Amino acid sequence: MHRPTSWPTRLLRLGRLGMHLLRGLLVIATRYPHLSQPARAVITQRWSRHLLHILAIKVRVHGTPPAVYPANTLVVANHVSWLDIFALNSVTVSRFVAKKELRDWPLAGFLIKSAGTLFIDRNNRRDASRVNEQLAKALLDGGCMAVFPEATTSDGRSLLPFKPSLFEASRLAHATVQPVAIRYLTPGGHYCAAAAYAGDTSFWQSLCLILACRAMVVELNYTAAIPPYDTALASRFQLSETARDAIRDALQLPAEPVAAAE
Repeated sequence: MHRPTSWPTRLLRLGRLGMHLLRGLLVIATRYPHLSQPARAVITQRWSRHLLHILAIKVRVHGTPPAVYPANTLVVANHVSWLDIFALNSVTVSRFVAKKELRDWPLAGFLIKSAGTLFIDRNNRRDASRVNEQLAKALLDGGCMAVFPEATTSDGRSLLPFKPSLFEASRLAHATVQPVAIRYLTPGGHYCAAAAYAGDTSFWQSLCLILACRAMVVELNYTAAIPPYDTALASRFQLSETARDAIRDALQLPAEPVAAAE
């Protein structure tokens, strides 16, 4: 087992992370409003890559990513950490659907909101209909959107049931659905628990665990995409099941019968 980083190293990383966050806020406030979406995507990708570099996280990609900002594409992934957004954006930039509580995070909430995130109230079943309409419109307008169908984080060693409700937007927009499997490993290829943001772990506790980790690898496995023709013909439950099966297989988890959860 690797020893944790020294306290001076952790403080240095934290300082660099704070400066990087402030630079992001400055760009959002001054340059973003005047840029085209492709230009924004390039900046977001570079910013995300640098954030991961500061935290000594290496991205390892399997499969074929669709593009930096593929049009009319819904990216779906398992959810392990708050780092997932930046890991995905370091390869394929997307606008995300996230729980409304993230809006209230200091600084980070402003960044997430300014990046075009759609917020959903997970405690209100009717809110999914509103978000689906916005999500479908964004896809039809040529956007690349992303959702975490588990609707919460896991420890990264299992896959929770997918909620199929937001897959309806991909049907309405005849969008491509791109499943992506995410897992965090040590440089030696073993499971890394430091990234997991699950249970009662606070954001500060999660950040401290990541700062104490000497190095980490985040694997992004882009499985076969579900093309628009198949998306239009399938139900949201079928799309959810197909995407979950692809991610489960990429994570090399055993198959198990799981009833779709609404």
